[in-house]
Order: sequence, then C-alpha cells, then structure tokens
Amino acid sequence: MGKNKTIVLGGGCFWCTEAVFKMFKGVVKTAPGYAGGTTKDPTYEQVCSGRTGHAEVLKVEYDSEVAGLEKILEIFFASHDPTTVNQQGADMGSQYRSIILYTDEKDRKVIEAYIKSIAGNFKKPIATEVKKLGAFYPSEDYHRDYYKNNPLQPYCMLVIRPKVAKIRKEFKDEIVT
Repeated sequence: MGKNKTIVLGGGCFWCTEAVFKMFKGVVKTAPGYAGGTTKDPTYEQVCSGRTGHAEVLKVEYDSEVAGLEKILEIFFASHDPTTVNQQGADMGSQYRSIILYTDEKDRKVIEAYIKSIAGNFKKPIATEVKKLGAFYPSEDYHRDYYKNNPLQPYCMLVIRPKVAKIRKEFKDEIVT
C-alpha cells in the first residue's frame, strides 16, 4: 500500500464527479460534500440556494503511488469544462463552479503548474478556483453513490452516463474493471 493523500475537487454536480473517480485505480475512497463557502454544516438545499458560498465537491482519497496528483488532475480536467464560471452544462450556480481545494502547500504548486501546462488546450481561460481547504462537510447519505444507486434516474441517464462513458474510453487502461 502506498501513501494515501487527499484532495477535494468540484467540477459541477458531485454525482458526476463521484461516478467518474470511483472507476479509477488508485482511488481509495470518495465522499461527496460541500466546501469553499462560509455557512457551517450546510444542507443540500442551502448549498443549492447559492447563498452559502459552498461548491458541490468530492473528497478524493488516493494512493499517490498508484495515481499521483497529476493523474488525478488529468482526470478532473478531462471530466468537466474548467472554462465555465459557475456552470457545468445545464447545472448553473456557484455551487457548480470548478474548484480544487488542497491541504498540502506542495500540492498547490503542482496544481498551479499543471493548470499552466494545460491552459493552451482550451479556447477560453481556465476558470478553476484553487484554494486551501477550510472545512469539508459531508453530504447527506442519499448523495453517496448516487449514480450507482439510481442508474435509471433521468439525470443519471442523460448527464452522468455519457460523461462516464467518455472518461472510460479516454482512460480505459486506468479503470478498475
């Protein structure tokens, strides 16, 4: 077993982000939740109001010897549009912003260098917010494994399934079968 590290990522709806990251070798554990805002212990409804400052995020614990931070970032940037502000597809609001919350100052430098290295791959500037993680608040239980538990729900079929298929194809050799 390698060295486990944690990063918190917001790339739109946390159901999508979780469905993507749960497929990968080296991802040890995931937890959807809320971070980046000011309200203490917010509810889903409060976060959806856009008044808490929180984003829907996914806490990703990963084995850094199997999937390093740069691989996690590669997956993250391939799985959402980091150039839109407060929006991913039809999901609109500050809770859907692109955000990376780090816990280790060394990680911040890697994140900033990675973003700089891929900036030319996009037609618009990368809008991903990068900041130190303050508090992480786990989501309500029904959000955990949402895609796995609700595969026939329309949002899962129309939004998550195509995203998962795209990532599965792009990273086929790194997916847990």
